[in-house]
Amino acid sequence: MQIPAPFDYVRATSVDNALELLSRHGAESRVVAGGHSLLPMMKLRLARPEWLIDINDLYELDFILRDGDTLRIGAMTRHTTLLESDEVAGLFPIVRDAEQVIADPVVRNRGTIEGSLCQADPAEDLSTVCDVLGAEAVIRGAGGERILSMAEFHRGPYETAVGQDELLCELRFPIQSRSGSAYEKVERRVGDWAVGAAGAAVTLAGDGTVSGAAVGLTALGLDHTVAEAAGVLRGHRPAEELFVEAGRLAAAACDPVDDQRGPIDYKRHLADELTRRVLRLACIRAAQTQEG
Repeated sequence: MQIPAPFDYVRATSVDNALELLSRHGAESRVVAGGHSLLPMMKLRLARPEWLIDINDLYELDFILRDGDTLRIGAMTRHTTLLESDEVAGLFPIVRDAEQVIADPVVRNRGTIEGSLCQADPAEDLSTVCDVLGAEAVIRGAGGERILSMAEFHRGPYETAVGQDELLCELRFPIQSRSGSAYEKVERRVGDWAVGAAGAAVTLAGDGTVSGAAVGLTALGLDHTVAEAAGVLRGHRPAEELFVEAGRLAAAACDPVDDQRGPIDYKRHLADELTRRVLRLACIRAAQTQEG
C-alpha cells in the first residue's frame, strides 16, 4: 500500500485566505482541489508537502462568464461543468471535444481546470486547448494580479509561472467571429493519458480565406504548439492539400519519445494524421459559423 508522508491540513475560506495560508506555511505547502494529480504523487512520495491547503470552498473561482469579446472561466471550474456548458461548446467546440476524452466521470466531477493546467504534464489535454485558443492566465498573489499568455504560463514539464505563494484564479479566452476549433486524441483505453492528440483553432476572413490558425500537439513532445503547421493555411482557402502539408510539418516538428505507449514512428504518424483531422474539422466548423 502506498501511503503519503505525514502532513497537516487546512481548508481555505477565500482566495485571500488561501494566499495568506500559502505565505504563512511557505515552500512546504501545496493547494489541493480535485487532488487527481497531487495525491498520486504524494502516495509515491514524489511530493512531500508539510501542509495541504484545501481550496474546494473557493466558490468565487467557479464561474463561466462572457465579458464582451472574452470568455472568462474560473480556475475552480470542474471538468464536468465545462463539458456540459453549451455556451462554451458554442464558442469553443474544442473544449467539449477535449473534455469528453479526459479521464472518466469520477475524475471529471472533481477535477478542475486549475489542477490540470498547474500540473503542466506534457500529456495533459487542456494545456493544448488553451494554447491554440490563445488563452491568458490570471494569477493572484500578495503583490496583486498579473496576466500571462500560455507561453509565459508554461515554463516546462511540470513547471508553471505560478509562484509558491500565488494562485491561478482565472482563464480568459478571446472570442473571435467566424472561428472553429477541434481536438482529437488517441489513447490505449478509455480515460488513459494520450498516446498522441492534436488540437486546432481556425478563423476565416470574410472572403473565406484563413486569417488565423493555431495547431497544438499533446504527448508528442514538450512544446504544445506547432507554428509551422498552422502557418500553412494562413491567407489561403481551406483545402485538403494544405491539411496534408500541415500534417507533414507537425510530424516533422514533434519530438515524441519511445515508451510503453508506442514507438516514435507511430507517434509521428499520429501527429500527421491527427493534425489533418482537427484542421479539417476546425475549418468546417468555422465555415458553419460564418454561414450562420
